[in-house]
Amino acid sequence: MENFDTSNVVFVADLFLEEYGGGAERTTEALFETSPYEVCKVKSSQVSQELIKKGIQKTWVFFNFRGMDHSLIPHIVGNLHYFIVEYDYKFCQYRSLGLHLKETGKNCDCSDVNLGKIVSAFYHGSEHIFWMSKKQAEIYHKTFPFLKDNKQTVLSSVFSIEDLDYISNLFNKREEGGFDKNKWAVIDGNSWIKGVDESIESVNERFPESIAEVIGGLPYYDLLDKLSKYRGLSFQPLGADTCPRTVIEAKLLGLELLLNINVQHLSEEWFSKDREEIEDYLLSRHEVFWSEIKNFVEREVSISGYTTTYNVIENDYPWKESIKSMLYFCDEVIVLDGGSSDDTFKELLLLQKDYPNLIVKQFKRDWSDERFALFDFQQKAMARSLCTSEFCWQMDVDEIVHKKDKEKIKLVCKTLPKSVDVVCLPVIDFWGKDDKVRLDVHPWKWRLSRNKSYITHDIPAQHRRYDTNGNLFSAGSDGCDYVHFDNYQLIPNVNFYTQDQEEIRQFLLNNRDDERYEEILNSYRNFMIAVTKELPTVYHYSWFDIKRKIYNYRDFWSKFHASLYNKEVVDNAENNKFFNKPWSEVSEDEINKTAKILNDEFGGWIFHKHLNLEEKTHWYKLSDDPHPDFIKTWLERRLV
Repeated sequence: MENFDTSNVVFVADLFLEEYGGGAERTTEALFETSPYEVCKVKSSQVSQELIKKGIQKTWVFFNFRGMDHSLIPHIVGNLHYFIVEYDYKFCQYRSLGLHLKETGKNCDCSDVNLGKIVSAFYHGSEHIFWMSKKQAEIYHKTFPFLKDNKQTVLSSVFSIEDLDYISNLFNKREEGGFDKNKWAVIDGNSWIKGVDESIESVNERFPESIAEVIGGLPYYDLLDKLSKYRGLSFQPLGADTCPRTVIEAKLLGLELLLNINVQHLSEEWFSKDREEIEDYLLSRHEVFWSEIKNFVEREVSISGYTTTYNVIENDYPWKESIKSMLYFCDEVIVLDGGSSDDTFKELLLLQKDYPNLIVKQFKRDWSDERFALFDFQQKAMARSLCTSEFCWQMDVDEIVHKKDKEKIKLVCKTLPKSVDVVCLPVIDFWGKDDKVRLDVHPWKWRLSRNKSYITHDIPAQHRRYDTNGNLFSAGSDGCDYVHFDNYQLIPNVNFYTQDQEEIRQFLLNNRDDERYEEILNSYRNFMIAVTKELPTVYHYSWFDIKRKIYNYRDFWSKFHASLYNKEVVDNAENNKFFNKPWSEVSEDEINKTAKILNDEFGGWIFHKHLNLEEKTHWYKLSDDPHPDFIKTWLERRLV
């Protein structure tokens, strides 16, 4: 496990060739030697939760794993991307159906007990299963029919080039007459299942004039040397042997074979061919194995972006810039318009002509409906349902992603633990025109998710309420949460943002007079700068133009919140959080002055409570210009 930190691929096995020279270990070593990646060997007994967490971005391959704590399997299934190479029948407590019958007197029923269930779940959660023979795969499929749906390949035993060259040289010597025509080899087995006595008896019955000799206990190449000097090999296993290596070696050496049906690769097409074709087949196994690993490691993930629009021209959002930023890293972008009455939809159709991967749809809504606010998440849910890619990226039309974040987004998709459906990413939430970054809002949003059919946008179960007319409204959520389609329970997510960072943010909001304030603010700022360099980041421009936002609140958002939360729409002081008086009494000059104060002296305000101009809020700034080039024109128009 010396190179674990730098490895791309992790091999897990009970034993490796350095410790034991069995056929399984030789196959594992042959694959190890031809790896196009840096591979780390980990003994199954060394696998732990800490190691799994440390290697969550690596690709794992599990061979024999009896020594592994099986209670770790659910943790592996939920978090790791892994492959399985199955040498025998690990769902059986004896790893052999024949041995199970001998020891218990009944057919294997391990599939119905915990061992069989957890092993089959382990295999089902893999990216790919490699079998030793077709018959082995068929037995697994009969026992666990759901495994038929897995990606899988019959790999067979794998030989190193060095071993095949050695066998070929022995074959040439043998062709010159270097073997005893009256002797048959029987390989000494260290278990009952190898059928040593039965193999001897088979020789005595078929060739009574010949001698059957048991050989074994030799180093690998010495055993091949000795084997090459026999007329043939008799191998009569008492139970299924998935792809016995010695049988292949004997055939490549030119020996005659006495085998029974428990040699599971016996009827496979490749084994019936001449030795040169068999050798070519065996050499191809390396490429078969590593091409599957390579296809996964270097795979291109697909992403569908989706967003919604409604009169975005009228509302002066950076909507084109937002859509174009998604088009840069998404395989397709779905834009669902809600029946705009300005030229939004017309402009979207024109934009679609320039971008083949932009899909524009319209679903008209009655925005005068009492519960029109519900249309927001319903439009998002509908747009999401049109996505066809492996992952989904949801963004509002006042948000931007830098082009430089394309590879970061792809990397997050490729390395996201399998159990994670939704991931939260950092948000830079601008306040005003001086590149202030808000402290008063959470610096993250759920923007990336797996495209699973059970995920939708809706009001979560704990916030769902109904008015006297039976109409749905929210008791707290904005309705855009990621929830289960059938029960509205929240979809769990992972977040870079820790409770420690949240406590720091709360301190900064409430302790501006503390002597440590600047030091702590700088620490928080450095944390966010580091995070935005490592992770794809959403840049939010909703509050960049505060004057525009105040008008939006007056004309739309106050009605929206009343609709969403079942509140009465009354133009009074209580409902006007900006001015503490009816909107009808607020002049344009007051809006301009308040917008300037908020821009110049504040770093944010959450308008769930009335604005207090004496209660200044703080902010921080990023060290570099955070704005991407393609939004500069939109920004410059608002800086005039």
